[in-house]
Amino acid sequence: MYYSRASNFVCPQQDFMNQFINVASQTELSDGAKKLIEVDDRLVILFRLSDAYYCLDDVCTHDGGTLSDGEQIGCEIACPRHGARFDVRTGEALCMPATQNTTVHEVKLEGGYVWVRLSES
Repeated sequence: MYYSRASNFVCPQQDFMNQFINVASQTELSDGAKKLIEVDDRLVILFRLSDAYYCLDDVCTHDGGTLSDGEQIGCEIACPRHGARFDVRTGEALCMPATQNTTVHEVKLEGGYVWVRLSES
């Protein structure tokens, strides 16, 4: 099930791993903003940086905590628990205590909307 916390929209689709899901309009997020989204019981964060959009799991790989409440500075988001930082464009772990990247998801812009396709891992 797809659920957008911001819009309270629910879509009863089933196979999200192989399809793009409409998660926002292109005008919904301002530059530098982020949005927490739930897709098929998986929390992901959508980021807008200038005219580009990025999506990654809402998971700090250090201890499984959420990243969405962390401070975002430019292309980085910091875990609010222990300060691990990740590049929102690539999911790369940038500093300790995280040593593993977080999962990124494919994003496309089409018809004035932002679409996300979930990655397997």
